[in-house]
Amino acid sequence: MSGANTAGAGDSAMPDTSMIDTPDYTDTESNPTRDPSVAGDAGTDGRKKRWEGNQLRKSMFGKKHDRLGQDKDDDTIRRFRYLLGLTDLFRHFIDTNPDPKIRRVMEEIDRQDQEEAAHKAGSKRKGGAGGERRRRTEKEEDAELLRQGKHVDDEDRTIFRESPSFIQGGEMRDYQVAGLNWLVNLHENGISGILADEMGLGKTLQTISFLGYLRFVQGITGPHLIAVPKSTLDNWARELSKWIPEIEVLVLQGAKEERHDLINNRLLEEKFDVCITSYEMILREKSHLKKFAWEYIIIDEAHRIKNEESSLAQIIRVFNSRNRLLITGTPLQNNLHELWALLNFLLPDVFGDSEAFDQWFNNQDADQDTVVQQLHRVLRPFLLRRVKSDVEKSLLPKKEINLYVGMSEMQIKWYRNIIEKDIDAVNGAGGKKESKTRLLNIVMQLRKCCNHPYLFDGAEPGPPYTTDEHLVYNAAKMTMLDKLLKKMQAQGSRVLIFSQMSRVLDILEDYSVMRGYQYCRIDGSTAHEDRIAAIDEYNKPESEKFLFLLTTRAGGLGINLTSADIVVLFDSDWNPQADLQAMDRAHRIGQTKQVVVFRFVTEKAIEEKVLERAAQKLRLDQLVIQQGRTQQQAKQAASKDELLGMIQHGAENIFNDSKEGGAFSKDGELTETDFDDILRQGEEKTKQMNAKYEKLGLDDLQKFSTESASAYEWNGESFINRKKDIGINWINPAKRERKEQSYSMDKYYRNALMTGGPRPDPKPKVPRAPKQQAMHDYQFFDSRLGFLQDKETAWFRKENNLKAPLVDGEEDTLEQRTADQELEQQAIDEAEPLTEKEQAEKEKLTNEGFGEWNKRDFQQFVNGSAKYGRNNYDTIALEVDSKDANEIKKYAKVFWKKYQQIQNWEKHIAAIEE
Repeated sequence: MSGANTAGAGDSAMPDTSMIDTPDYTDTESNPTRDPSVAGDAGTDGRKKRWEGNQLRKSMFGKKHDRLGQDKDDDTIRRFRYLLGLTDLFRHFIDTNPDPKIRRVMEEIDRQDQEEAAHKAGSKRKGGAGGERRRRTEKEEDAELLRQGKHVDDEDRTIFRESPSFIQGGEMRDYQVAGLNWLVNLHENGISGILADEMGLGKTLQTISFLGYLRFVQGITGPHLIAVPKSTLDNWARELSKWIPEIEVLVLQGAKEERHDLINNRLLEEKFDVCITSYEMILREKSHLKKFAWEYIIIDEAHRIKNEESSLAQIIRVFNSRNRLLITGTPLQNNLHELWALLNFLLPDVFGDSEAFDQWFNNQDADQDTVVQQLHRVLRPFLLRRVKSDVEKSLLPKKEINLYVGMSEMQIKWYRNIIEKDIDAVNGAGGKKESKTRLLNIVMQLRKCCNHPYLFDGAEPGPPYTTDEHLVYNAAKMTMLDKLLKKMQAQGSRVLIFSQMSRVLDILEDYSVMRGYQYCRIDGSTAHEDRIAAIDEYNKPESEKFLFLLTTRAGGLGINLTSADIVVLFDSDWNPQADLQAMDRAHRIGQTKQVVVFRFVTEKAIEEKVLERAAQKLRLDQLVIQQGRTQQQAKQAASKDELLGMIQHGAENIFNDSKEGGAFSKDGELTETDFDDILRQGEEKTKQMNAKYEKLGLDDLQKFSTESASAYEWNGESFINRKKDIGINWINPAKRERKEQSYSMDKYYRNALMTGGPRPDPKPKVPRAPKQQAMHDYQFFDSRLGFLQDKETAWFRKENNLKAPLVDGEEDTLEQRTADQELEQQAIDEAEPLTEKEQAEKEKLTNEGFGEWNKRDFQQFVNGSAKYGRNNYDTIALEVDSKDANEIKKYAKVFWKKYQQIQNWEKHIAAIEE
């Protein structure tokens, strides 16, 4: 009996069905799990009730598809920008997509690019090693650095440094944690991917750990669909239960009647987080599965969809999902159609037209092998493949050393000038009129000064600009770098140098040419083809390239520079996760040497406070992730007081002693002894800092952050209550007259950055509701416990003025839903707190149930009883791997008295007594 005929017979008693304007996510194909009673053999009331339930369910599915569509739209611009930065090939295929929504996205991206290009036009500079070149202006880079400073905590970056705590069945190996981080990085860029590790390296565990990240860090519990070969269904279910038992798993498999029960009582009721099913079941139950708005669709043994003409490949492309993950143990083959099928599955909004793809391929002058290699290069960022020979090589832990340097005479001069220019803001005397944006601007200018004074227009002598020793002796970090590179080159090392600022890379390029160091460079403006060529040139055997210059955030996914063993962080990123990712360009699988990371820090200046805050944030992020809290809780942008404290740190020394920190001046060369002392002291101070933060727990860190946020303590005295009346005279510059300005600095920075006004006050937090025991029928809780829990919850809502919600539904059910809402509200209005006697009763009833038994334990108990007999407790305990014989005996006594309380108990008893 066809689905269409069934629906027609069932709907004949409901003449107004066609008037319901609801998205239809069903199809008219054969549905082997439809109950024959729907065809009209039940009474009118039963048909009406089922019809209303189906309409309500259809409406709910439709709303979820709408929400998923909005989420995907939000991801599109970010994803397209990333893809367009990889290669122009993406532009060609995106332009062939006739979807007007895609065209609007591309028009918006083009408009933004044109605005940015207009700002950059005409900014060329002569001089230095590169002759005439396009270099970013100070104004351009200042605007970008300010945006980074304001929005650093808006970035969703997560890096696991060890096996996460939500993995309960054991510890993940280092390369598996690296695979988890790769999957996280894909997700945060809105990109689908292919996990193609060699068989035996734990692709299943890496995938499960990623689902744990979505659940415990991002708060995304599902729904997820995992399509696997039938032979591995039970293994996937066991692995999920072993590693993350909190995930509710539905295995959609079985005979027609069993599937009917699973679909109606669990699948369509959404009583699951992850649905695991076989390829055959996807073909058979597609009409139900395509109703869902899936978060992730995961395909194991993904070679099954390499043939885009197969039924499975065609059907699964119809399913709506936010992202997709392919798992395969076989490497990609040089087959054009296989590559197309994978690209189409991963990026359907880009590679959606096979005819356009074929036309492009036929128009290429190159042979097929060349085109396939180009497509492999396109796939590379979305593909992770490791083989056992790679991961068996032990990766030595990286060694991190902070090198503390002073400032040159020129740096001291510019540092002092920056502070004097905004002395009122620096002293905190301006009160509320000083905006956070203005303080961020001061922070940025001071950080530029710590890097190199030539970052300020007018500081470098010229024109004409010369490449000479003044590049080195006018910046303490350059003096330190000069000594360090000579030492590293002598010992045969190769070096990566990272900076937030592309204009620092301009200076480093001039320096490299002056010293005769061969180098490569990548920053945010480097074209994808040039980026790949630079990486290949640096990594090739016997390469003569000594340095690789990169901006900290350049590269994104997939940059591998394991041929270098030294990493220099010329400055620290606001977000410590960005620095960790930079280090991992060299410290990753394939690295055979000890990786040493040198981080330059300007002593007794703002950079010490930036590093301190980064260390706090890194430890806080680590603890938040390990405790399974959502990532948003770990984020806290620097407050105005924190920024003020950073600015004021070390400022007094600048004015009290102009020679402070000037060890690297023009007249004071850094000797070998000085260099060795700085290395030794830096190593010791780094150990002390790491030890300090490793001991701090979550509460300690939050308290530490709160205490350190105050910028109004000096010499043991608090000025926080006095700052309303007077300016804090911490810094006394040379006396001079300051003219009143007729313009608003706050307005200038706000307009320049388009940051708008102050953020609205956050909504007040509602106290956490009392924790209630989930009551499953197989746990045999007394129904009285449910009554007591409902009473306690109603009192909580009354105390916190929480109203009963109106359940979503169709217009024709509004009257019934409103009546239910009024009844629930009446219960809240009349609620009373639990008495002491009721509290004790609730605790007693909770302990009497079997709350520690989960669905897996129950199923194993039934299976064990069927295999070994209902009274063979010792042997049944071997089947129930989380319970001993005494626990089995205690549970069995209650089970055989109350088993009729369990839904579908006949099926379980029949299985045991067969």
